[in-house]
Amino acid sequence: MSGEPIESVVIVGGGTAGWMAAAAAARFLDDGRRTITVIESEAIGTVGVGEATIPPIRGFNARLGIDEADFLRATGGTPKLGIEFVGWTDGKDRYFHPFGTHGRDIEGLNFHQLWLKLRGREGIGPIDDYAMSAVAARHGRFAHPSPDPRSPLSGLEYAYHFDASLYAALLRRHAETQGAVRIEGRIVGVERDARGHVAAVRLDDDRRIAGDLFIDCSGFRSLLLGETMGVGFDDWSHWLPCDRAIAVPTARTEPLLPYTRSTAHRAGWQWRIPLQHRTGNGHVYASAFVDDDEAERVLMAHLDAAPSGEPRRLSFKAGCRTRLWEGNVVALGLAGGFLEPLESTSIHLIQAGISKLFGLFPDRRFTDVERDEYNRLMRDQYAAIRDFIILHYAATRRDDTPFWNHVRTMPLPDTLRRKIALFREKGRIFRYDDELFAIPSWVAVMLGQGIVPDGYDPVVDALDEDRITGALHQMRAANAAMAQQMPRVG
Repeated sequence: MSGEPIESVVIVGGGTAGWMAAAAAARFLDDGRRTITVIESEAIGTVGVGEATIPPIRGFNARLGIDEADFLRATGGTPKLGIEFVGWTDGKDRYFHPFGTHGRDIEGLNFHQLWLKLRGREGIGPIDDYAMSAVAARHGRFAHPSPDPRSPLSGLEYAYHFDASLYAALLRRHAETQGAVRIEGRIVGVERDARGHVAAVRLDDDRRIAGDLFIDCSGFRSLLLGETMGVGFDDWSHWLPCDRAIAVPTARTEPLLPYTRSTAHRAGWQWRIPLQHRTGNGHVYASAFVDDDEAERVLMAHLDAAPSGEPRRLSFKAGCRTRLWEGNVVALGLAGGFLEPLESTSIHLIQAGISKLFGLFPDRRFTDVERDEYNRLMRDQYAAIRDFIILHYAATRRDDTPFWNHVRTMPLPDTLRRKIALFREKGRIFRYDDELFAIPSWVAVMLGQGIVPDGYDPVVDALDEDRITGALHQMRAANAAMAQQMPRVG
C-alpha cells in the first residue's frame, strides 16, 4: 500500500550540488502539485576544488534538456578526453587515463588480454595507441563519438572541463524556469517531528520553511544529515591522507588541450584544467607532510602562466557519512562525503545520488527498505571510487619523500588488494554491481603505474595469433589516421 505522496522538497544549500538537485527535481518531480524550494545564502560561500568531470555528465545534461553548445558557451566549457598523470610512478613518467575503450574486444575477450599476449612484438604499440581518446588527446584534437561500430570514433568518449560556478548559475536558471523557487536566507534552527524527521528549518529573518523531503547540500557542515540527524562520518584519511588544497586561476594557455593534467609533487599533486576563458590550477596535499606556505610556493612555481587571482586555501577530510539517507533527509555532495578530485568524480557522486534517489523515491512513510537500498548503493559507489583513487598512490614506486613512502607502504582495503592481485596474475579485472569505473579505466591506471601482469588469460591462446596480430595493427593505424583528420581544440 502506498502512502501519501511527497508534496514539498526542500533543498538546503545551493552551489553545484543544490542546483543539480533542483534542476533535476524541477524536471522530473514537479507534477503541478509538488513544490521544489532551494534555500541559499549569498553570505555563505561555496566550495569547489574541481572543474573537471567524467562522461556520465553528458547524459545528465541531456536528460535535463540542456543543449551542449549552449552549455559550453554558458560555462566556458571545453571537451575532456581523459587525464594525463605526470610523475606518479617514479617521478619522471607520464601516462594517460583515457575515456572510452582500448581497441575492440575479439570473441568476447577483453582487448587488453590480446594486447598483453602480443605486447613488445613488432608493430604492437603501447596500449594508449589503441584508445582513440588517448590518441586524439596526444594530438590536441577532438571529435564527437560515432555510432558506427566500424569507426575508430566509436571507441571515443568524452566529458567536460567547465567553470563550476557558471554551471550552478546555468542550472539555477534552468530550474527556476521550470518552477523551482529560490529563497535567500541563512538557516538558524531546525525543527523535528515526533518521528525525529526534519519538519522545518527556521531562517535568520524568522521565516519557517516546512517540507516533506529535505535534501542536504550544505557542504562540509552537513547541517541536516550530520548535525541534526547525528549521522556519523567514516574517516578514510588513513588511505587518502591529502587534506588540503590551494586553488588559483591563470590566464588561458595555448594550445587548448582536451584533457586534465595531474602532476605529482613531493606531498600531493597539482591539477591543471583548461577552460575557454582561463585555466584552473590547484595543489592537493597532505598537511602532515608539508606546511601550507610551502604547498603554496610549490603550486605558484609550477604554473604555466601568471596567476589571475589570489590563491584560495581549502581544508577537507576524505571519507563518507555512514548513511547518506536518514529519516527524511538525503545528503548530496560535500554534505555526504568527500573524495579528492584526482579522477574528477565529485560532480558524478552528486549525479549518482540524484539518480538513485529518483529511482527509490519515497512517499511520506519513508520506508526502511528504500532507505537501506539507497544507502547500500551509495556507500558501495563511494567505496569503489575510493579504491580507484587509492590505487594511484599505492602503486607508486616513488620513495623520494616521506609522503610517497607512506602511501606506497600503507595497508590497503581488502577490496583493492584483491583487485591488484588478480590483475597482477593474469590481467583480470571484474566489476561489481554498478561500479563506476569500467575495465579500460582500471587497465589504464594499473599499467600506467607499472603493475604489469605476469601472464594473460589463457583463453587468448585459442584464437588465431596471426588474426589478432593483424587486427591490432589495423586498429592502431586506423586510430592514428583518424586523429589526423580531427579538428584541433579551440
